[in-house]
Amino acid sequence: MIEDCYMTGIIDKINSLYPISDDTIRTLKESMTLCRFPKKYQLIRAGMYCKSAYFIGKGMTRSFWLVNGEEITTSFSCEGGIVFSMDELYYNKMSEEFVETLEDVVVYRISLDKLRRLFETNIELANWGRIIHQDEYRRLHRSHKERLTLSAKERYEEFRQQFPQVNQRAQLGYIASYLGITLSTLSRLRGARK
Repeated sequence: MIEDCYMTGIIDKINSLYPISDDTIRTLKESMTLCRFPKKYQLIRAGMYCKSAYFIGKGMTRSFWLVNGEEITTSFSCEGGIVFSMDELYYNKMSEEFVETLEDVVVYRISLDKLRRLFETNIELANWGRIIHQDEYRRLHRSHKERLTLSAKERYEEFRQQFPQVNQRAQLGYIASYLGITLSTLSRLRGARK
């Protein structure tokens, strides 16, 4: 079944970060609901409670802040990833960020209450959660350092190496926003590579 292959990809991604047992896989699956959303759908909205996290089976999302009416892209997530509001999950506050689909997506939704309980009661999922947050902290730290120390060209080259799928699938404007450069600069850099 197609849905099973999407779930297999998610479990493979989890296991690549921190191996989990069949019992934990079963517990996680029992807590999820399959959902499909179209391109440009907002899974999470700033200033609102979402109450869910989404494991991405198929498709891609981007997270962004709205600053003075301008969308500032902060991250991208593809197959196997998970998106949720950290403000809501950890601080019981409304999200400060938006997460929208960049493609039609197939996701597995889990309530934040269930995810919190799993983190509190299942050491395997707690450790997996710790690792995804370690990786996210490293990505944010690296991104901040690159913005302060690298030229636009060097930032784009690093992005291409770190996120080849996103580089091929996301709109240039979103990538430029993530890199902190203008669209015209990114277009020029891409043109120079050909």
